[in-house]
Amino acid sequence: MSHTPLKDRRPEQPAPPSALRGARLPRWSNWAVAGASVVLGCLTGLAAGLDSKVQWGLIAALVFLAGGYALAARVEGRRQAKDRLVTSVVWVAFLLAFIPLASLVWETVKRGVKVLDPYFLTHSMANIGSYDTGGGIYHAIIGSLEQVGLATVIAAPVGLLTAVYLVEYGRGKLARTVTFFVDVMTGVPSIVAGLFILSLMLLFDLEPFGFAGSLALAILMMPVVVRSTEEMLKLVPNELREASLALGIPKWRTILKVVLPTSIGGIITGLMLAVARIAGETAPVLLLVWGSSYINMDPFSGGQSSLPLYIYQQYATSSGSGAAYDRAWAAALTLIAFVMILNLAARGVARWKAPKTSGR
Repeated sequence: MSHTPLKDRRPEQPAPPSALRGARLPRWSNWAVAGASVVLGCLTGLAAGLDSKVQWGLIAALVFLAGGYALAARVEGRRQAKDRLVTSVVWVAFLLAFIPLASLVWETVKRGVKVLDPYFLTHSMANIGSYDTGGGIYHAIIGSLEQVGLATVIAAPVGLLTAVYLVEYGRGKLARTVTFFVDVMTGVPSIVAGLFILSLMLLFDLEPFGFAGSLALAILMMPVVVRSTEEMLKLVPNELREASLALGIPKWRTILKVVLPTSIGGIITGLMLAVARIAGETAPVLLLVWGSSYINMDPFSGGQSSLPLYIYQQYATSSGSGAAYDRAWAAALTLIAFVMILNLAARGVARWKAPKTSGR
């Protein structure tokens, strides 16, 4: 057996690059193409005499997609270029959705902070005219909290029990009928729910009051709660139900002690999102509650205001300027903050109640 002397051994040479790996564009190429697209979009808009910046942005987006595809096809090949094109379309779609949202939030914050202060949050519009300075949204905050709270008290248990029936017990024609009507109610306009409650008020000769708005809001909230709860209950593994039933535990107790606690995080998240969905409804409140400039703590007697109704009324009487115009923007900023807090709370509850996995 012969051995190669140490002095004759040579270090191993690195393997040649694989022939299957073709040329690749550098990571900064997308940013370069995006920058060039913005410049070309602006130049094209100026040359064509386009006044709208939205048109400039759309031209830049088209140039970005076409230029990115052409560059990738020349360097990396058509197959990789198609992959990059789809990725670019996703990013462009995201920006088209994000930019208007960011613009809306920025405009609301810029205009709303003019009169948003502790005085504005703790006073009502009692004895203050549309063109007078001062006033606040305390009465509207009280009305929104009471109306949305009562709607939640009505819709949450009904929606939860309906979802439990559809997932755990629903079979046959009745379950299909309930599912059909839930789907129909999901697309019902808010004004239709308001007209339904209004017909009942006219039937019993009732005056506008806050609870009537809560009933209409509950109608809008129920299908959202049913659908979100139904999806969360379907995510519970059947093995948990079978293990509980195998121990001789009744089905109703299995639902109460196993199924609901397992999905409680998703259920609460869906409930909060449903509350955020009805918090901005204006039509039912305008139709059934009528609004008020004074503080009314009793939702079962007399008119009440709410934040969406307050925004509508102040803007309608402002003529696009003045104190009422500023109050409308400040109330809009307050409503956005309220909805944002609900969404953050929903995320917090979902993370808190998420199943914990212990790593070893």
